[in-house]
Amino acid sequence: MRVLIVEDDLVIANGLVRALTQSQYAVDHVTDGKQALRAIQDDVYDLVILDLGLPIMDGMQLLAHLRQQTANPIAVLILTAREDVATRVQALDLGADDFLTKPFHLEELEARVRALIRRSKLGNNLPLQCGNLKLDVANKLASINDQPITLSARELNLLETLMMRMGKIIAKEQIMESLCNWDETLGDNAIEVYIHRLRKKIEPSGAHIRTVRGLGYMLEAEHLNPSSHA
Repeated sequence: MRVLIVEDDLVIANGLVRALTQSQYAVDHVTDGKQALRAIQDDVYDLVILDLGLPIMDGMQLLAHLRQQTANPIAVLILTAREDVATRVQALDLGADDFLTKPFHLEELEARVRALIRRSKLGNNLPLQCGNLKLDVANKLASINDQPITLSARELNLLETLMMRMGKIIAKEQIMESLCNWDETLGDNAIEVYIHRLRKKIEPSGAHIRTVRGLGYMLEAEHLNPSSHA
C-alpha cells in the first residue's frame, strides 16, 4: 500500500515516514499543497495523510481540489493541531475520511491508516480472507487454516495489495505503484518473480493468483473459477 504524507513540519514528517516505512508501506513525503497535488496527479496512492497548515496551498484547499476530481476517491486522513469543532466540520464536509489532532499516538494513527485503507478498498473493516488464506494486516501475519506462513516483507505487501482488490484485475503498473515509493523501482521481471513465489506459498489455501494475459493479475478463491489456472 502506498501513502503520501503532506506535512511541512519535518520532525513530524520524518517520524511518520520512518514509522510507516517500518510497517511496510511505500511512503512519499511533500511539504506543501501544490507538490501534493502534482504527486497525486502523477502517482497512485491508497491514502493521503494531510496537514492543514501548509504553505502555498493549505490543506483545506488541497482537499477541495481532490474531491472535485470525482475520479479520484483516495482516502484522506487529516492530521492537524487545529482541534476546534468548526475545523473538523469543515474538513469532513469537504470530504476528509478521518480527522486526528496533534499530538497523537503513533499506534492510533497506524490503526486509522489500516482502517481507512481497508474501508476504501473493501467498503468494510472485516479481516482479509480468500479461501483458507487470511491476512492480519495490523500484525503483518499471513496464515493458511490458521497456521502462519513465512512471507518476505515484499511478498506481504504484494499479498495485501492483491487481497485489497480481490476478484479484480490489477495491472503490473498498479502493483509497482503500490509497492514502491519515489526512491524505489521494480521491473516487470521482479514483479513476475514475486508473483511466482507468492503463488507457490499460498497454493494450499485455495486462493489463486490468476494471470490475465495482457492485463495483469487477479486473486480469487479457487472454487470461483476452478478451470482458470495460469
